[in-house]
Amino acid sequence: MSKHLHFIGICGTAMGSTAVAMRQLGYSISGSDEKVYPPMSEVLREAGITVTEGYKAANLPAKADLFVVGNAISRGNEELETMLERRLPYTSMAEMLRREVIQGKRSFVISGTHGKTTTTTLLAWLFEQAGKNPGYMIGGVPENLPSGARFNHSEIFVIEGDEYDTAYFDKRSKFLHYLPECAIVNNIEFDHADIFPTLDDIKLTFQRLLNTVPRNGLVLLNGDDANCLSLKSYAPVKTIGLGAGCSERIVITEAGPESTSFTLNGVAFTLPMIGEFNVRNAAMCVAAARHGGLRDEEIRAGLASFRGVRRRQTVRAEVNGITLIDDFGHHPTAIRETLRGFRQKYPGRRLWAVFEPRSNTSRRKVLQPQLIEALREADGSVIAAVANPEKVPAAERLDVNAVAAAVAAAGRPCYHEAGTEAIIARLKAECAPGDVIIIFSNGGFDGIHEKLSAALA
Repeated sequence: MSKHLHFIGICGTAMGSTAVAMRQLGYSISGSDEKVYPPMSEVLREAGITVTEGYKAANLPAKADLFVVGNAISRGNEELETMLERRLPYTSMAEMLRREVIQGKRSFVISGTHGKTTTTTLLAWLFEQAGKNPGYMIGGVPENLPSGARFNHSEIFVIEGDEYDTAYFDKRSKFLHYLPECAIVNNIEFDHADIFPTLDDIKLTFQRLLNTVPRNGLVLLNGDDANCLSLKSYAPVKTIGLGAGCSERIVITEAGPESTSFTLNGVAFTLPMIGEFNVRNAAMCVAAARHGGLRDEEIRAGLASFRGVRRRQTVRAEVNGITLIDDFGHHPTAIRETLRGFRQKYPGRRLWAVFEPRSNTSRRKVLQPQLIEALREADGSVIAAVANPEKVPAAERLDVNAVAAAVAAAGRPCYHEAGTEAIIARLKAECAPGDVIIIFSNGGFDGIHEKLSAALA
């Protein structure tokens, strides 16, 4: 008889994808959430999973084998409180994955401040294209693969390793549960200001990740990142980057509007993506795929057919000669590197950046100087009001007017507009045929993509 898992907070992206994948693996699944709406509600329904709206004691199934508590659930939640009072068996999603899915497999864990989702998706696709039928867990929507998660009996498992905390009862980073045979660290910067007080605290959690890699495993580090190079490992280490000191050295040989060619220690590869940042991601995947047993010709075939991840440099519309692009970027480094990549794709065209400060870090002024530098990469920019400003003390909050003034003082037009309609009016007044508008947000941004497209038409 199959195990019954009950998910409290099932409609989160990761929780929902995990629930569907566990269902496909043969588990009986139920769940609840207070925010039951598309697209996740439809995905769950199509998978045959019943979801109860609202958190109530009556939701708890009498004979569930395990209760999976999402990391958005906190004390005071009625369903959680009843579960604790009844002494029912519970765990976090990350620990459930460790016990039920990852244990005993060859686990490839992709971590870092930036590039995790794209790198995870690409590595999973390389194994898939080569016929390895990998299991995987991706924190986004892959264009090549049928879903964000697949759990099966393959020996290979590829997972996005998030440094964010696990659950209200387990404040360790999620990736500490994932039993890596191969750990990738793309880069390390200050982020998640709501749970990490300093950069040293972030470096410590990445060090703990490397402490879990066995001696017969492999660690792949960004060899151009001093924070990555400060980490120690009991497992073999390869450093990957453009610097002469890297053990696996990248040389970009051709940068076109649709693809980038590079060599890794003299061996040639081509990626159908733009920008140095994506080349770094791809080089990590080449090294990890080789460790997983793929030949270079298999890797080249996988790279050539890769279509990316939704909301990563995705063209949403072409309206009256203006290109409208959606991007998930919310950290200054990601914004900067994405804009530099678009210089490669759209040479000679004006780039406009529209940024919504929405994440826990971007709403704070801790990275304000870096944001100013990032927006200076655009020919013009608009910065929206800080989302949910009441959640950040005024003294710590990003000063959007100061950002706009500093960018404009450097000779790059930059405007702060408080609402979506004002942003659209500004862009209509400033933009011309041939311009490219990149919208940076890790949320829905009040449906600005559709509204702006309609306004420009």
